[in-house]
Amino acid sequence: MKVFLGIDVGSVTTKAALVDENGQYVDSYMIRTSGKPTWAVQNALKELYNKKTQDWEIMAVGTTGSGRNLAGALVGADIIKNEITAHAVAASTYVPGVQTILEIGGQDSKIIILRDGIVTDFAMNTVCAAGTGSFLDQQAGRLNVKIEDFGPIALQSKSPARIAGRCGVFAESDLIHKQQLGYSVEDLLYGLCQALVRNYLSNLALGKEILPVVTFQGGVAANVGMVKAFEEALGTKVIVPENHQTMGALGAALLAMENYQFTGEKTKFKGWDVKDMEFHSVTATCTSCSNNCEVITILEGEFEAPDFKQGGKIQDIKGNIIARWGGTCGRWEK
Repeated sequence: MKVFLGIDVGSVTTKAALVDENGQYVDSYMIRTSGKPTWAVQNALKELYNKKTQDWEIMAVGTTGSGRNLAGALVGADIIKNEITAHAVAASTYVPGVQTILEIGGQDSKIIILRDGIVTDFAMNTVCAAGTGSFLDQQAGRLNVKIEDFGPIALQSKSPARIAGRCGVFAESDLIHKQQLGYSVEDLLYGLCQALVRNYLSNLALGKEILPVVTFQGGVAANVGMVKAFEEALGTKVIVPENHQTMGALGAALLAMENYQFTGEKTKFKGWDVKDMEFHSVTATCTSCSNNCEVITILEGEFEAPDFKQGGKIQDIKGNIIARWGGTCGRWEK
């Protein structure tokens, strides 16, 4: 079966997904990144490979997410795209007529405005913790609630607490205060959902025309409390796609498919053996100018790294170098 592979390396989770020659969903797998993106990419591929019920021929590979360049170097990607493009392509493919994409992940959130299938505007929040999934995760732990139970319990709320959601620190202080006043857990949880939605709409969506069809993507879309809070705030139905958590990876796979159909070039994919390869990273400071850039070298297999404390230089790193980045001037890019 000829398939196209997409990999989305995020700060919290890493996703791998496959689509067929018609762009239809084949399979996917999601794993926690756990601060080890190389390990996460390899294990996601390993689990995806172990799930297969028939042979797959990878025609092209696309990567996206905050770790897209690293993933691209590891697996041999044919195309590397940002998350905005990947999510937009996936949504416009699987959600007919979509005009607004709400996306909240573990460490960032995005809003994407589409008109006639074209991205006309977007905004991304990578700074405020109060607008991300980790905020809900942390507060659920404070209330001793499993994150998978967060949504169903929040929906039981009859009088949600008004929690200040502009800042993660203030929100946590306000939550503790309301907790001490005797608010029920369900009212606190739904209050948190509403606080995150207010934060999202007042920051990311400010000045943007949110038109239906509205789709909600990312890991936080699994929280039914968040879906309800968005629907109440926007006054419209919010669609959660079946594969909402892997939409970025699916978008990367679709982009790889489109690139292959346009160019016809043979894939650079290193094969499923990537899941068993040995990779290393070496960080060194370039002293060629006053910028003192930190340059990261990615190597495959055995390698030799000089003793930088004894005057070793970047060019003294020996081994199969597959990627390098981090410099300002580009002299070390590979």
